[in-house]
Amino acid sequence: MSAVMLDIQGLELDAEDKELLQHPSVGGVILFSRNYAEPRQLQALCQSIREHARNPLVIAIDHEGGRVQRCREQFSAIPAMASFERYAENETEGCLWAKQMGWLMASEVLACGIDFSFAPVLDVNGVSEVIGDRAFSARPEGIETYARAFIQGMQHAGMAATGKHFPGHGSVQADSHIAVPIDEREPDAIAVLDLMPFKGLLADIQAVMPAHVIYSQVDPLPAGFSRHWLQTVLRQQLKFDGVIFSDDLAMEGATVVGSMQERAERALDAGCDMILVCNDRAGAIEVLDSVRIPAPQRDYLGIMRGRSGLNWDQRHNSPSWQEGQRVIELIRTRADQ
Repeated sequence: MSAVMLDIQGLELDAEDKELLQHPSVGGVILFSRNYAEPRQLQALCQSIREHARNPLVIAIDHEGGRVQRCREQFSAIPAMASFERYAENETEGCLWAKQMGWLMASEVLACGIDFSFAPVLDVNGVSEVIGDRAFSARPEGIETYARAFIQGMQHAGMAATGKHFPGHGSVQADSHIAVPIDEREPDAIAVLDLMPFKGLLADIQAVMPAHVIYSQVDPLPAGFSRHWLQTVLRQQLKFDGVIFSDDLAMEGATVVGSMQERAERALDAGCDMILVCNDRAGAIEVLDSVRIPAPQRDYLGIMRGRSGLNWDQRHNSPSWQEGQRVIELIRTRADQ
């Protein structure tokens, strides 16, 4: 699988999209809200992407639930991940909810032809407003408990899981989309809090996305560009052998590394298997024109491509879909009380 994941412009491919999909380095496409109108349009778009791509590729989306859900009309309103701990009467009920929502999210996304959602968030619910209730809990053990159930639901539907944002974005306030977050804590403080959910769940997930956060007591580079974090810690110490996706190289937190070409080269050198260049078409073209993309060492497509075998109409007749709607309504009712 080639190593660049791009976005596309609209509800269907335009001429430039089609041209870029023919580039040998393109191995993935990520979709956004602007690419969605209704399910059958999304199915047609995914089919068109595959037909026009030079290489077999993966199609991804950020569809976590709560605030981060790219498709809304005619999709289930997946609750924020914090809901399972916050509104369940006990841990058993919370885990049942999480597993059901993982299945429901994955089934709906897969049914439209998308391979996976970049989920779940394994960050702690700490001081970061951009994380907040996207996180399962403020407690590492709570994250591990509810995220594992959510992952089981995803995988039961046929979707691979991506844990983000390694080694943890929740304990730093700045938002890496619009700022350069710097976490000044000592390594031991990170290890006993933020890193714990990743350590506990690496055996359950197929991919990891690192944070555009500088952990200044560890490395002067953001984690996604750091050989220490990706090679020494993630690969060697934690023995993770899945796929590493960069976070979007167009985010402000990545700009400290340099030009888009330099960001791409540093991310690949640090150990990212696939780099995301989104919402910056000029930057994407710069990367494709100037960066030497290494040949893949493993079948990343085989690792990540999970398909459900469901279609839109069958899913809505599923008892599990009906149970999912009951859970959503129950969480909404308790949240309103």
